[in-house]
Amino acid sequence: MSALVYFSSASGNTARFVEGCRLDEFGIHVMRIPLRPDEPELHVDEPYVLLTPTYGGGTIGKAVPVQVKRFLNDERNRSGIIGVIASGNTNFGEAYGIAGDIIAAKCRVPLLYRFELMGTPEDTTAVREGLRRFFDEYTQQEQR
Repeated sequence: MSALVYFSSASGNTARFVEGCRLDEFGIHVMRIPLRPDEPELHVDEPYVLLTPTYGGGTIGKAVPVQVKRFLNDERNRSGIIGVIASGNTNFGEAYGIAGDIIAAKCRVPLLYRFELMGTPEDTTAVREGLRRFFDEYTQQEQR
């Protein structure tokens, strides 16, 4: 089985994007990283793609949300990541979507896609279809 793990702030932009992808239709589990520290921690025991927004207003050191860092600092969670998708703001210039680049480099996984803010219908379709293909290919490789 495969999953999409995502983080969304209180604004809910990333959550709305993920909901629009309708990944459950492909049997892809969708799990949200908790927003607040008093919420139960998320532990993922299956291969997953991480979708994260980029924070920091262009400051690279603040690009990865604290909640995502905390999630990935758990070895059990970090060991299951197989890809990253990032949202960002083109106003951040070169730091647009850089949280994805940072995580991809640190976890040695591919950056699969990058979209701006809440994404467009084309982004939703690209992520939906891209994840379906990516997980199909991953499953075939694992079965070899």
